[in-house]
Amino acid sequence: MKKEENIIVGISIGDLNGIGGEIVLKTFEDPRILEFCTPVIFASVKVMSFYKNHFKMDMNFNGINHINQIVIGKVNVLNCWKENVAINFGKEDFKIGEYAIKSLESATSALKEGTIDVLVTAPINKHNIQSEKFKFPGHTDYLAQELEGESLMFMITDSLKVGLLTDHVPVSEIANHITPELIEKKISTVYKSLQRDFQISKPKIAVLGINPHTGDNGVIGNEDDTILRPTLAKIKDSGKLVYGPYAADSFFGSNNYKNFDAIIASYHDQGLIPFKTLSFGEGVNYTAGLNKVRTSPDHGTAFEIAGKGIASASSFKEALFSGIQIYKHRLEYDKLVKRV
Repeated sequence: MKKEENIIVGISIGDLNGIGGEIVLKTFEDPRILEFCTPVIFASVKVMSFYKNHFKMDMNFNGINHINQIVIGKVNVLNCWKENVAINFGKEDFKIGEYAIKSLESATSALKEGTIDVLVTAPINKHNIQSEKFKFPGHTDYLAQELEGESLMFMITDSLKVGLLTDHVPVSEIANHITPELIEKKISTVYKSLQRDFQISKPKIAVLGINPHTGDNGVIGNEDDTILRPTLAKIKDSGKLVYGPYAADSFFGSNNYKNFDAIIASYHDQGLIPFKTLSFGEGVNYTAGLNKVRTSPDHGTAFEIAGKGIASASSFKEALFSGIQIYKHRLEYDKLVKRV
């Protein structure tokens, strides 16, 4: 069987008290999914059996203790721990955070070794994962350290793609982080990702301003005029189709975003509020720029509905299929580059 037809997708289970287990099982309850990939859930058979019984799902697992025991065409569950875990839906628990990290670290190790092809991460709680050993604000920062490349949070759907110059940075520090070097690096990452991961040969990219109304000629801050504009002009002179800065308040409401292959926002909420408003439940968080493919749903642990059986698996499914598609696109792109 060719690699393109036998993609192994690793899944880190996320916070066990959240909706991760539910949306993972809802996704693979449909056996047709196994025609597209072979999943490996990094958790434990005991935990997944608990979810299966709690949510009254009819499905079988192939429990394994080592990654080389994967059975193609089955839902594999790799035992990352053997002990029983007390799951209390909706409760924040630092012990549960430790299991989320065990799952993530084991899955990341398999991704680095090439025993899985794609990583899809279920939501974690950013607070209860913190410890002396793990001091990252989230998945993206951890994976940026563990994998090769320049990571970028890239929120994607079929018709909308939003990247960020700065992601988990306090609002008071945003302007200090945005430098010509950062702008060039992030735009380069988005450009390469659009070509390699999404098969867009000549990407067209819009960049949103740092200040309201892009500073109004210095009346509301000068960073757009002194840092952003000259850097974008330099990048455009190099041949890339990069435009901006655009005033963020009207950019999405005017449908201007539809004229571009990707939009780069200056900071987290500037990009993610319109993205989630336009695509919630269908969006995917993709970590672009790394040597491996990682995707995630565009929502969190949803403690308020955890355990109730009402969580939607739509964004997780989109993350799964996006990861598979990006992986295939990379194989095709790399073959073409080798031929040239």
